[in-house]
Amino acid sequence: MSKREREGKPRIGLGISGSIAAYKSLFLARLMVEDGLDVRPLLTRSARQFVTPLSLSVLTGHRTITNLWTASATEGEVSHVELAHAIDLFVIAPATADLLVRLSNGEAHDPVSSVALATNAPVLLAPAMEPAMWSANTTQAALSTLKARGWSIVSPGEGFLASGRSGMGRMAEPTEILTKARCLLGPQDLQNRTFVITAGPTRERIDPARFISNPSTGKMGIALAKRAKERGAHVTLIHGPLSVGIPDSLDNAILIESTQDLLDACKAELAKTPDALIMAAAPADYRPKAVSENKLKKEERGSLALELEPNPDVLKTLEPQRASLITVGFAAESHDLERHALRKLANKKLNLIVGNYIGRPDRGFGADTNEIWIFEDAKEPQHVPLGSKEEIADAILSRLAETLESD
Repeated sequence: MSKREREGKPRIGLGISGSIAAYKSLFLARLMVEDGLDVRPLLTRSARQFVTPLSLSVLTGHRTITNLWTASATEGEVSHVELAHAIDLFVIAPATADLLVRLSNGEAHDPVSSVALATNAPVLLAPAMEPAMWSANTTQAALSTLKARGWSIVSPGEGFLASGRSGMGRMAEPTEILTKARCLLGPQDLQNRTFVITAGPTRERIDPARFISNPSTGKMGIALAKRAKERGAHVTLIHGPLSVGIPDSLDNAILIESTQDLLDACKAELAKTPDALIMAAAPADYRPKAVSENKLKKEERGSLALELEPNPDVLKTLEPQRASLITVGFAAESHDLERHALRKLANKKLNLIVGNYIGRPDRGFGADTNEIWIFEDAKEPQHVPLGSKEEIADAILSRLAETLESD
């Protein structure tokens, strides 16, 4: 990756200390790079017993800093001193008990501790150690000191450890660390907000083997849930069958199948009075009037005629429960987008509606990118040009944050 390609990306220092959990940091480095971060790796001497500088350099595209005497030899490479002032966030994963105590005492004997103490960027620690070491008074006192400096901690989990023991001290999973890192990097304008977000298609059964559905993959809803969580919100995701994974960081994920299931789940969650409902799911408008308990046999029936009946209108049915919250709807249209979106905005009594065209390259169902217009009553439409689903999600959430503030 060229220097030009890295421009504009958040720069992360990734410090690794000597723990068997260091192998997870290779996965963390890869996840960070895939998430669009510019990762600069550093190793303590003991960390080199578990992972190699070459592995990290290959994964990140940068030379791994392993000692205090690494010079800025080539363009784009920085020493630990320069790196401390160049990064947007410093993550130490794993952070051993030894390193935590040294950091709390202000000791800087290696590049990891030197950058941690010299940087003005936020510092995120992911401790990893034996249960007895984690609960030791010295370790907890060190953590209290570091927290008092404003440093953040991703608490270890409980589970089976390399020693054969089980207990608290297992390093958090890379996905959890990345989520926390993204929170520290991005705006926290959704803190203390509670969102219900729907995603994916619904399925309407014909018989046990067949159903009616649509091409929705759930990518947009997942991007909204992920970015909302990273911006500080508590997120409940209600989703149909998805073609993408669900972020581990979400507070709650509820799997549904039919449009009626979606409606029932939304009713239950709206009873908890969230701040906003984001209806990114694509529920089926119709369902078979009769559902066969047994698989329909082609050789017995020949042709098959289905009589369909309308599904309940989820947003209209939820209207009484939505009176006290902000609702964002979606309109995926093949033509006359603005007219259809504004009509839905009014008919469904929505606060915002996100419109996009379907059937165009790189847009709509299944695509990793989209182009949208955000409509609000008595305001000019906001055009968001073609971008990744996460970029689109951020634009929607920023507009939602403004609406929540003004409400």
